[in-house]
Amino acid sequence: MAYNQKLADITRDLISQSHKNVEEKAMFGGLCFMVNDKMCVGVEKERLMVRLDPAKYDEVIEIEGCKPMDFTGKIMKGFVFVDTDVLTTKKKLEYWIDLALQYNKIAKASKKKIPKKTTNKNKLKK
Repeated sequence: MAYNQKLADITRDLISQSHKNVEEKAMFGGLCFMVNDKMCVGVEKERLMVRLDPAKYDEVIEIEGCKPMDFTGKIMKGFVFVDTDVLTTKKKLEYWIDLALQYNKIAKASKKKIPKKTTNKNKLKK
């Protein structure tokens, strides 16, 4: 996994100051921070992935270094990438993390996948 470790460390520290239910998951070729069981922010290569209120998308997409998240080839309106070269101060990084944490309060958690039950047909014969 190639991602900006320094950015991940600072992000981890900022989130942990105000939230206890934080889980880190390898995702999108980087590291994703799940807050209260919901995707919040991530570090992917040399950019920050931010999950934010879709209603704020048109406003924030105009900010320098902010780009649409098109990881799958389709733009995801509630997500943006922010290039690390514009995150030159702690205050600038805090802005993006705060946006994600604010939305995290009202965001829906993704549905947990329920493992399929094993039937006799699927069991290996001894």
